[in-house]
Parts: sequence; structure tokens; C-alpha cells
Amino acid sequence: MNLAKKIFLLGWLLFLIGCIGYYISHTDDFTPKHITDFVRRFEGHLLLAYFIISFLRGFTLMPSTPLVIAGALLFPENKINVLLISLGGILFSATLIYFLSEFLGFDSYFEKIAPEKMVSITTKINSPWGFLFVVLWSFFPLAPTDLVCYLAGTVRMNFLRFILAVALGELIICLFYTYSLGSLNLLQG
Repeated sequence: MNLAKKIFLLGWLLFLIGCIGYYISHTDDFTPKHITDFVRRFEGHLLLAYFIISFLRGFTLMPSTPLVIAGALLFPENKINVLLISLGGILFSATLIYFLSEFLGFDSYFEKIAPEKMVSITTKINSPWGFLFVVLWSFFPLAPTDLVCYLAGTVRMNFLRFILAVALGELIICLFYTYSLGSLNLLQG
């Protein structure tokens, strides 16, 4: 690994450790209600703040679900914008993670620690069922989508198949959150 990769990886890991430390020590800050309250502080620029936070989320590996729910509750009259911003942020993060996994050498790392597992995962993700595997993983709310992005990038799944699968899986779950929770209008007042 060259020096630039090592510096980038070290900086990103330190940032991630800091974010994880903050998350662990401030778990109440990451509830949909608290995120909604935080975003509301920007009054006239709420949608812009939501957009920025949604797109920066991927750098912290924070799950997208609390942000999607917060957006649905915060902007119940703007469901389509919440859906588009949420999906855009998720797909932006998925793309970054997909390409960074190879750049940072995760393929070599995973092949060293679990070569048999990597062959198995490579076979599954690159099989005709790989698209469906990524769709279902992306759709399931308890499975971290970022992990499948790393795996797909590491095993070099066709990018177009990968991003379409993530988009389809996340579209389904984001539609559910946006339209079912957005109609509750719980936090408006």
C-alpha cells in the first residue's frame, strides 16, 4: 500500500473512530426525533440542511434509516423531495464505499484473513442471483447496506448491477418510511 493510501486510510479511520466514540457516548443524539430537532435549527434552510446531512452521512457509516425517518417526519408535505434526497444520499454513499473498498485495499485484506469466504462471497455476488442478493440486503432494515457496498466493491461486482440493486432495495424501504411515517405528521407543530 503506498503512502497516500496509508495516510488516507489512517485519517479516515481516526475520523471514523471519533464518530463511533461520539455515537457511543451520545446515543440519544441519533434518534429520529433528535435528528429532526437538529435539522429544524436551520429554519429557512431545512431542506438544504437535510440534503447536506444525507450526503455526508456516508462518511461516518451512520445508518441511513434515522435520517430517512427524520426527513419523513420533518417534511411530511414534501415526501417526494425527502425520497429523492434520501435515495441520492444513500446512492452517493454506496458509490463512495464501493470504489473506496478497492482503493483502500480491502480486497487484499479480506483475501488474507478469509480466503475461502472471499471465494464464496465473490461467487454469490457475481452469480445471476447476486443482483437479488444485493436488493434484498439493501431492503432489509436491520442489515447495514454499507457492508454489502464494501463486499460488492471488494469482489468487483459489476458497478451498474450493484448500484441498480442498491437503488431498488433502498427505494422500497425509503418509500415505506417516507409515505407511511410522513403521513403521521408526529413532529409538526
